[in-house]
Amino acid sequence: MTIFLDQLDEKLLEYFRGFVVKKDLVQMLKVGENVPVFVLEYLIANSCSTNDEEAIKKGLDNVKRILSDHYVNPEESALIHAKIKNQGRYKIIDKVSVELDSKKDMYWAKLQNSNIKNANISESLVGQHEKMMLGGIWAIIEMRYDPDIVIGTTIYPFVVEEIKPIQLSNFENANFVRNRAHFTKSEWVDILLRSSGIEPTAEGVTQRIKMLLVSRLIPLVESNFNFIELGPRSTGKSYVFKELTPYAVLISGGQGTVAKLFVHGSTGKVGAVGQWDTITFDEATDKLFKERDAIPLMKDYMESGSFSRAGAGGEITGSASIVLNGNINQPVETVLQNSNLFSPLSEEVNSDTAFLDRIHFYLPGWEMLKFAPKHFTKSFGFSTDFFSECLKSQRKVNHTDVVEEFFAMGSHLKQRDTKPVKKTVSAFIKLIHPDNNYTKEDVREYLTIALEMRRRVKEQLKRIGGMEFWDTNFSYIDKETQEETFVSLPEERSSHLIENSPLSPGVCYTSTSDGDCLTVVKIETAVVMGSGKLNISGTNSTAPREDIKNTYQYIKANEKSILNEQHSLKNYDISIQITSLLGSNVSTGIGAAAYVAIISAIYKKNLKPALAVLGNISVGGAIERALNFADKVSILSENGAKMVLVPMSNLNELQDLPPSVLGETDVPFYANNQMLMQKVILSE
Repeated sequence: MTIFLDQLDEKLLEYFRGFVVKKDLVQMLKVGENVPVFVLEYLIANSCSTNDEEAIKKGLDNVKRILSDHYVNPEESALIHAKIKNQGRYKIIDKVSVELDSKKDMYWAKLQNSNIKNANISESLVGQHEKMMLGGIWAIIEMRYDPDIVIGTTIYPFVVEEIKPIQLSNFENANFVRNRAHFTKSEWVDILLRSSGIEPTAEGVTQRIKMLLVSRLIPLVESNFNFIELGPRSTGKSYVFKELTPYAVLISGGQGTVAKLFVHGSTGKVGAVGQWDTITFDEATDKLFKERDAIPLMKDYMESGSFSRAGAGGEITGSASIVLNGNINQPVETVLQNSNLFSPLSEEVNSDTAFLDRIHFYLPGWEMLKFAPKHFTKSFGFSTDFFSECLKSQRKVNHTDVVEEFFAMGSHLKQRDTKPVKKTVSAFIKLIHPDNNYTKEDVREYLTIALEMRRRVKEQLKRIGGMEFWDTNFSYIDKETQEETFVSLPEERSSHLIENSPLSPGVCYTSTSDGDCLTVVKIETAVVMGSGKLNISGTNSTAPREDIKNTYQYIKANEKSILNEQHSLKNYDISIQITSLLGSNVSTGIGAAAYVAIISAIYKKNLKPALAVLGNISVGGAIERALNFADKVSILSENGAKMVLVPMSNLNELQDLPPSVLGETDVPFYANNQMLMQKVILSE
């Protein structure tokens, strides 16, 4: 076996030797799909955390021997029963869970692969490992055989004597934090992905995909985080929570009960929310809860991290994050045309706005890659037992105040929006900067992602619940420059050429027509300190260039009434980019849109969402009628415009617009440049 190491492998071995493994060794063991990765890597890390080929070979042989002797394949359960009986004591690797038999007032252990359903287990062992009561744990288990244990006429000979959970016996967080400094940000992100089994250099793994994959780790580092991912099959939605940590539990569709999740009615024992770091509802599109009573308790818990239950002794708290995973079987565009992105969820909750509003983060699963062999890494990454402890250690840390160091939230964010956004940024700092060495631009990147993921929740609520959730134009304000930036959703943009979110300063849409061809045009203006130069790019057509020059000359000639002395054109160099979004020939009629773009860029004012402007402004300031009025408004409306400002001289042509266009798009009129700017600027 020849080992090829890249630079990142070498650095990992230098600074984390003993805590990293070559990730493809797990695949080489071929012991069956029902063994979690963290179980295999626990064994591998003790033998194979090295780049020495001979040592890895010996280590693998040792792991194979341990698995051969002690790991239980379900089809070998009868043989294991015989070994336990014949030897009296025998160690096995299996998943063990426990249930209380209230009729006999005793606990029974169940060993999954060994097919032992009623093994004796002491109350003290149950007390030491309570998670056995909440889905079970993988462990190295010492079994004893005692045929003298008889209840009634039945012999119960199997006894769980000792349990060693498969996880690190001790963990030093300081070493993990200290050694982060030896890696760049991009290297560390790649380490997180390789530790999760993903190869970051594989085809199709863009920076966007990397950050979405890292986002799946957020519920493991951030307490009480409510996360949803809906998307196609085979994208690895549940992999992180099933394979990479012993601190998460998967609940299959429809198996959520009050006793299992919250509190047992007769014993008063707190359920999964108080025992696990993350609770993942797999197949959340089918069914979530076995009992309707669990839904109001879940709403309370998702809101505050606590709940009350009659007879349970007052308010009970927990720190488990909630994850909802499920499949979307249609293209996202089709879902958005017909309903909303929560509609695939179980009918119990898919229209319950109170439940859905408590979700902090909606990961767009439809953007994720369908995993193929090339996407699984063969390089070194943290062993999963070490990695899971690293993640768990970060749950004690809080960085929710980081955003306020640099940025303020826009006016559309309510308290229920601000909280998840800050928690998301906090989680990214924990994951990527555990040593607390981050920059303003790092925070900006994480804040943008956080706003997008929470806005996705809010946009669906607006579709379901109407005006109550109408404030969805999420933004942040740079405290240093006071510049406001709005964050849009990729799927909202993808269905229309004109973006349905506040337009950035300097951006405006319009349409031109040469009589035969209609064109949708985007104007983008950049303003920098300079000496009064005007640069036009994107088109060689004379007519639109003349429109822009005439508009520029009008502003220049009327600076005293349009601009103040501080914003004089002589102090700026202005660059205008003309882009044809639909159609090939940009012709005359873009002067008014250019005016809006220039003025908004100079004053750094955002414009209203999905805005377009028709008409020209002459050198003397006259507002010229828009030719082919109905056709231009119609094509802008079809491509996403929600407001098209039109010269007053087109008023008598309003009757020519189809009712379907007027139902989708507002068509206000303007008579002069002052009225134009009043109607396009986004009110603060």
